[in-house]
Amino acid sequence: MNRIDETFIRLRGKKETALIPYLMTGYPDIETTAKLVLGFEKAGADIIELGVPFSDPIADGPIIQLASEEALKNGVSLTTVLSLVSNLRQHTQVPLVLMTYYNPIFVYGLERFVCDAKAAGVDGVIVPDLPPEEAFPLEKAAKDVELSCIFLIAPTSTPERMRLISQHSTGFIYFVPVTGITGMREKVTENIGEYIRQQRLITQKPIGVGFGISLPEHVAQISSIADAAIVGSAIISLITKHLSESDMVEKISQFVAELKKACS
Repeated sequence: MNRIDETFIRLRGKKETALIPYLMTGYPDIETTAKLVLGFEKAGADIIELGVPFSDPIADGPIIQLASEEALKNGVSLTTVLSLVSNLRQHTQVPLVLMTYYNPIFVYGLERFVCDAKAAGVDGVIVPDLPPEEAFPLEKAAKDVELSCIFLIAPTSTPERMRLISQHSTGFIYFVPVTGITGMREKVTENIGEYIRQQRLITQKPIGVGFGISLPEHVAQISSIADAAIVGSAIISLITKHLSESDMVEKISQFVAELKKACS
């Protein structure tokens, strides 16, 4: 059992939904990312997702793509991200999940990645372009070191596929309520409650909802039906908006605090 499992057990006991904010590591720079992680923890974030910049982030919308490009310009790599996590572990025990594509892991070396990620203090990994049918080597290596492998389910997933993904996913199941890329949306997808209900018939594992969750009212809606609300593009957009301001970290952390209030 790692920090992710412990967090969901604790929150379920309190009948509280987890808030999982997302950051693109290295945007606007590594030092600010570290400050934001610590600020988010103080604001009430339960788990924090750290994006690994990649040149072809096919699941991400324009907001996160631009942040990824800037991080790459800053020289941020998977090695940089693992180093950041290792440094953060001197100050926090908040669960940290990496959102990465498979290419950086492949280039780094699968076995080496899993061992180094665990040693650094990573708790889980989301690889949106790696389906469970092709994920056995990563799953096996991750299981050996208790590193969660989190898979994604979409509204188009059949009951059979939902069952397959539920069997493979550890830590939690990432439900994508849209058939598209990440990004800010005005409202949460209709019928999301029915999708979650169908998953509940298949699994008791925690279910997190991301992609398009942008406002406290969205989080409140998700909190009534799921175990976690994942917020990414809205946070990256605010970072961009307040980039030149000296109190940017405080402003973004306050937004996270407002999101967390909606989780109860």
